[in-house]
Amino acid sequence: MRVLKFLLLLIILQSCEAQNSRINGVSFVASPKKADQVHVDPVVNVKANYAAVMPFGFIRNLESPQIIYNTDRQWFGETREGAAQYIDILKANGIKVMLKPQIWIWHGEFTGYLKMNSEEDWKTLEDSYRTFILDYARLAQEKNVALLCIGTELEQFVMNRSEYWDGLIAEIKDIYKGELTYAANWDEYKRVPFWKEMDYIGVDAYFPISEKVTPGFEEAKEGWKPWLKEMETISTNNGKSVIFTEYGYRSVDYAGKEPWVSDRNMTEVNLEAQVNLTKALYEVMYEKEWFKGGFIWKWFIDHPKSGGVENSRFTPQNKPVEQVIRQYYEDN
Repeated sequence: MRVLKFLLLLIILQSCEAQNSRINGVSFVASPKKADQVHVDPVVNVKANYAAVMPFGFIRNLESPQIIYNTDRQWFGETREGAAQYIDILKANGIKVMLKPQIWIWHGEFTGYLKMNSEEDWKTLEDSYRTFILDYARLAQEKNVALLCIGTELEQFVMNRSEYWDGLIAEIKDIYKGELTYAANWDEYKRVPFWKEMDYIGVDAYFPISEKVTPGFEEAKEGWKPWLKEMETISTNNGKSVIFTEYGYRSVDYAGKEPWVSDRNMTEVNLEAQVNLTKALYEVMYEKEWFKGGFIWKWFIDHPKSGGVENSRFTPQNKPVEQVIRQYYEDN
């Protein structure tokens, strides 16, 4: 009888551990200032157990091979020092961290198109990116972060220089001993060649879901069906779970049509669309064993001044969808 009770307790504990292992994260946006407790309390209050910390490097244009980073012209949160400070205060609150160093190309050019025109420039880009990402791999190891994202939406770089990435991943693993992922765009992830070297298949999940002005909840759930089959196949073929390294919707009309669009001319606020699309994502994804969670895009450090019911941008802060996120994060 004692053995039976022990086995039953063990099963319950394992079940609880599996449930609590889901990544319920926010993308903690870099700021010009340090993060204080008042900035982290809202992350705790929304029941997040993970946060993505995102330092930045900059490239002048799509043909430029040089990454500029960690300079005094950057915001504090975009630098190595800032990332370290954010990591410390988040971890002090029991929030695990994904360190997600990213590249910004001037004028907001899409990083997936970053492609060099000569072998010399490719070599320069490779050396520059190696310096950049290995610096942050060292920070990830120093701070014992839970997860390191080795790149974000770099499709042309990855597809054209696969041998470089194989070597780079080996170098990263020599430095950082935690879990690894790569943030592939929603239409890129199927072609990433190194998923078996990662711990998770990372997807920036801006899948087209609905062409309606205001998608209904049930309709939005239906819109996920083709993408679910596709993700499950990739997950099974690679033997890795999927995480959404970014996900979320703007509070605008047609928010599910092209969810990646950040056009500032789209200003017609639609809070219902954002709520319905977000709820549908949770309902269809959280029941999948191969899905381990993700990071809502995006969460600004100054919560009281962020978002609001007249805001048409991605952030869920101070909008009805924030309560939806809290509910699902608390229950899952």
